[in-house]
Amino acid sequence: MRRWAARIDEIEPFRVVEMLARARELEAQGRNILHLSAGEPDFSTPAPICEAATAALAAGHTYYTPAAGLSALRQAIASWYHSHYGVEIAPSRIFLTPGASGAILLVAGLLINPGDGILLPDPGYPCNRQIMRLVEGEGQLVPVLAADRYQLTPAAVNAHWRENTVGAMVASPANPTGEMLDLNELCRLWRELQRRDGHLIVDEIYHGLEYEKQAPTILSVTQDAFVVNSFSKYFGMTGWRLGWLVAPDWAVAGLEKLAQNLFISLSTPAQYGALACFEPATLDLLNERRDQFRQRRDYLLPQLRRLGFSIPHTPAGGYYLYAGIEKFGISSEQFCIQLLERHGIALTPGTDFGSHLADRHVRFAYTTSMPALEQTVARLQKLYL
Repeated sequence: MRRWAARIDEIEPFRVVEMLARARELEAQGRNILHLSAGEPDFSTPAPICEAATAALAAGHTYYTPAAGLSALRQAIASWYHSHYGVEIAPSRIFLTPGASGAILLVAGLLINPGDGILLPDPGYPCNRQIMRLVEGEGQLVPVLAADRYQLTPAAVNAHWRENTVGAMVASPANPTGEMLDLNELCRLWRELQRRDGHLIVDEIYHGLEYEKQAPTILSVTQDAFVVNSFSKYFGMTGWRLGWLVAPDWAVAGLEKLAQNLFISLSTPAQYGALACFEPATLDLLNERRDQFRQRRDYLLPQLRRLGFSIPHTPAGGYYLYAGIEKFGISSEQFCIQLLERHGIALTPGTDFGSHLADRHVRFAYTTSMPALEQTVARLQKLYL
């Protein structure tokens, strides 16, 4: 018998990964490819993190850690919340996970019964709805508009809540739009979820990569929300596969069981390396890199608008531009395929992020150097001016 579970047919591919794979194939053939598709910083992991991991290996720290993670790292994260946000969190509520994806999987496994649904903004990070489906739940996509900065609002939650809905998940700053929720918006969203006895999950993966003002954490509003975060984006540890989850007290025992069975343990060297993330010298370097991302945003945004891409707002954080391609009269996927195959520019089609007006949008990731961004603009200029 050669068949897989029915859920596999309903789980969609992650198109940005497919686009990246094709871009690398073309590079292997000698093509010069400009990479603006993947959400991976072009900076290597900061040296203090690598040195801490190397020292841990030399000291023989190669054994399993507890399923919830290294105690010292959980304490360091708790201290980070206190110093950075003024929020007190017990380290026992923090779970280290294999990337933020592992944190989302834990939350989904904890909260979702077969047939339950979680409201998700459309556009939004695509893997969230696939993980919901994996645990026999449903990612209930809610069309969000540029007028609301592509974020879920209490009114949208009210309008789209169904009998099987058990909560909502938002991201701030968001992928693919870079839009942020302020403290008042988080408060109102939480009140709406409370009114419905629903759960709130907040993706704070791009915290640290804000350009005008600091993103507030939902933990400043309530201790009963779930927070997903990662060492991949601001901290530059993509290949180390390390994230974390902050959970309410009542959820700890259930999450502990899931972590034990799903993960057993996390990468021990990665955890020791991450201890160096919160050192002053590392944070200084990371903030310098954030300033470079802001410079890239401030260069690329007006250039794309000049070329005819529609981008209604200046993104508050992250490193993406979600750009409308109405002017060009072609579908999102066709646009991205042609740009890659013919002109060596790798973007992500809007169809990766949902269905609402997705075919009219593409995502630019300014995770590459200024010279590469300038080359991108020059190639686009030849095509569209």
